[in-house]
Amino acid sequence: MAVLLELSDIRRSYLSAGQSVDVLKGISLRIDAGEMVAIMGASGSGKSTLMNILGCLDKPSGGTYRIAGKDVATLDSNALAELRREHFGFIFQRYHLLPYLSAAQNVEVPAVYAGLGKAARSARSIALLTRLGLAERVTYRPNQLSGGQQQRVSIARALMNGGQVILADEPTGALDSQSGEEVMLVLKQLREQGYTVIIVTHDLAVAQQAERIIELRDGEIIADSGSRLQGKRPVKTLELTTSVASWRQMAGRWREALVMAWRSMATNKMRSALTMLGIIIGIASVASIKVIGDAAQQQVLADIKSIGTNTVELYPGKDFGDDDPIYRQALKYDDLEALREQPYVRALSPNISSSMRVRFGKTDVAANVAGVSEQYFRVYGMAFSQGSGIDAVQVQSQAQVVVIDANTQRRLFPYQENVVGEVILVGNMPATVIGVAQEKQSMFGGSSSLRVWLPYTTMSNRIMGNNYFDSITVRIRDGYNSQEAEQQLTRLLTLRHGKKDFFTDNMDSLVQAVEKTTYTMQLFLTLVAVISLVVGGIGVMNIMLVSVTERTREIGIRMAVGARSGDIMQQFLIEAVLVCLIGGGVGMLLSFSICLLAQGLLPGWQFSFSMAALLSAFFCSTAIGVIFGYLPAQRAAKLNPIDALARE
Repeated sequence: MAVLLELSDIRRSYLSAGQSVDVLKGISLRIDAGEMVAIMGASGSGKSTLMNILGCLDKPSGGTYRIAGKDVATLDSNALAELRREHFGFIFQRYHLLPYLSAAQNVEVPAVYAGLGKAARSARSIALLTRLGLAERVTYRPNQLSGGQQQRVSIARALMNGGQVILADEPTGALDSQSGEEVMLVLKQLREQGYTVIIVTHDLAVAQQAERIIELRDGEIIADSGSRLQGKRPVKTLELTTSVASWRQMAGRWREALVMAWRSMATNKMRSALTMLGIIIGIASVASIKVIGDAAQQQVLADIKSIGTNTVELYPGKDFGDDDPIYRQALKYDDLEALREQPYVRALSPNISSSMRVRFGKTDVAANVAGVSEQYFRVYGMAFSQGSGIDAVQVQSQAQVVVIDANTQRRLFPYQENVVGEVILVGNMPATVIGVAQEKQSMFGGSSSLRVWLPYTTMSNRIMGNNYFDSITVRIRDGYNSQEAEQQLTRLLTLRHGKKDFFTDNMDSLVQAVEKTTYTMQLFLTLVAVISLVVGGIGVMNIMLVSVTERTREIGIRMAVGARSGDIMQQFLIEAVLVCLIGGGVGMLLSFSICLLAQGLLPGWQFSFSMAALLSAFFCSTAIGVIFGYLPAQRAAKLNPIDALARE
């Protein structure tokens, strides 16, 4: 028979309380392919440690271990995982089945890491379970199976990828006598089929059913009965080759890792929900602030633009509050004509204003009276609830006509709906009402003042008696830059006046300032929300770390059946990302609900979820899953399989 496993002077020691404790002391033995070997010894004799070294779950402190002639010391962790996955099958005393998987799914686990297709895996697992008498139990979970049935599931799992070498650690220790006999019968059948079977036991009756008994005491072999192979029978050989996973196998492993992550989450619903909670709140906060902030910004800008955008105001003097008499008459009628000829001027209107008394019947009120041109209402985009605005003919003829606002209508005509044609007194001048300016509502509220407009010629010649303007409003033509137009206006009037005795106020500067301010506030609130998102991410990390601790034995099982460190890290990373993505999705739905509620409370606002907001939520969720899931995944991947399997 060919030598399959060869140990030469194998030693294993551990540190305990700062001192080195020798568990194996120079073990040398050879096991041929097809043998059924029993390793006996009392508790503490080192038999389980020897089995772990034979199964590549542990590494010796000294000596040489060769498998099919290959020195195990030359193999890296991935190659050792491949050995466990492809050539070794483990049967544990406590079965070590994953509780949230069915019998068939437990059997399939080694094939998942081998990259076998789903259909092939399922067919093979069902065939193995049927062969072991569990055809009617393939969909049962471990807690629905007896101890003997669970051990047979464990045997089927050991055979899933071939498992030329079967390592059984106290396979009958947790079973009743009948179940123990059934398991030993299965192991004997495997030996007859050519498998190499190594049983670790302290039960002499079990050991005597093997063809060879090796007895350990205090880490040394004290007896070896030698091989008792009888006759010729098939032998499953073991050839070590390095396999390279195809992209389909890699994609399949990713898909199965996703499925296993989902099963784990579904099994621990409360833990998963608590893990998601921080992400849900964080994503909902970020998305809601983004959407509501954009809506608020648009509303603010709309209110400001309703005052008149792309406009430049010209005032006499050096700045607001300048009442120097030498500047008071800076803006003249001739300036108005010169400005009209400029190609960048779309419309303009002078303004002569004063606070005056306005009367109708016995009602006498104070109002802001302004003399304007026919283009004034177009400059400010004003509409009329009744009548119309001032026209050019009325300006030229100094007509005694007036446009009033809604507040003035309510004060002077509280019980009258149609007021066009009525005559009121503006100061001491009678004027006919030709229109009522429509009231504008904004998020800043409406104006409480009373406003009245006359032709500026009427205001100047019939009421005020002056030949200069208090201000000139210029609306810039579309397509022209308002700042460049402002510079040209300044240059033109400076040349005309011979000095700069006026100043300008650009409405677009106000719009830009408001945009900057609202953006800064939105950024600040977003940063506050991001902090909550980071706190949620830390919560994910903490709960995932707890999850790693809770699932240490599961990690050990997966490593024992051939999972690489990368597979373990991949699964926990995918689980963290999946938790965050689902939390992000729920957070977006919550944000959508919040925005619907806000829209009901603020009907004039326009809310919209942009693709950028959705992509940002997806990116944030994924990034948080990767960043905060990395540490738990790394910790899981670095676990020692022996320590992990020993965790209860």
